[in-house]
Amino acid sequence: MNEIQHSKKTNLFLILGSIFLTNAILAEIIGVKIFSGEKTLGFEPVNWTFFGEYVLDFNLTAGAVIWPIVFITTDIINEYFGKKGVRKISFITAGLIAYVFLIISLVTVLVPADFWLDVNSTTPDGSSFNIDYAFNTIFRQGLGIIIGSLTAFLLGQLIDVFVFQKLRAVTGPKMIWLRATGSTLVSQFIDSFVVLGIAFYVFGNWSVSQIIAVGLINYIYKFTVAVLLTPVLYVGHSLIDRYLGKELAEKMAKEASADRSFL
Repeated sequence: MNEIQHSKKTNLFLILGSIFLTNAILAEIIGVKIFSGEKTLGFEPVNWTFFGEYVLDFNLTAGAVIWPIVFITTDIINEYFGKKGVRKISFITAGLIAYVFLIISLVTVLVPADFWLDVNSTTPDGSSFNIDYAFNTIFRQGLGIIIGSLTAFLLGQLIDVFVFQKLRAVTGPKMIWLRATGSTLVSQFIDSFVVLGIAFYVFGNWSVSQIIAVGLINYIYKFTVAVLLTPVLYVGHSLIDRYLGKELAEKMAKEASADRSFL
């Protein structure tokens, strides 16, 4: 491989890895906010009943909004860099997510400055406001949620790359949508339930029925959005192939399929 091709290959991994890493870490940080999908779109909550016990709406974590981008980027990395590429960026990201949680935990125990509390002591309507409490509440997450998030993230990524490569062995270079959708169907199912099971069943007090009910809502959203974003996958492939050139793109895809990437 000549120097120009190697440079393009390295640049591509850096760009895709940066997109992957940024969205994964951002999803973990903003995931503390729960929003109503129906009300955001101007509709009334659906009020579905599961197991005759739980009334659920499309209430989702804010992190779920961008999580499909992580899975799409995973599929693109998988296409050009194979299992080694996905595993490398996944473990790097998991380590950085753990680092982010550690720093946030340390920062939230710092004693706030008096003037900072004073200048932010009221809301615009004059109500009393404790900005330090708000800061800690927003950014600090429980140990169960952290462990659940990291475990679900790594399991989802490793399962996604495994299923993707198995489907690729059957489809060859064609039918990108099938291996992308198939791997997402399995990996997001695991991701949706593992994080809830660890965070709220193992470390919390949720019942199995509630885990299943909430997990289904999250899974329906993630998978639906991932399918709707399939055209983005093809656009991404087209842009990357144009950047790499036909010869290099085909060579990288072949190496990735045979798990012989330079990574």
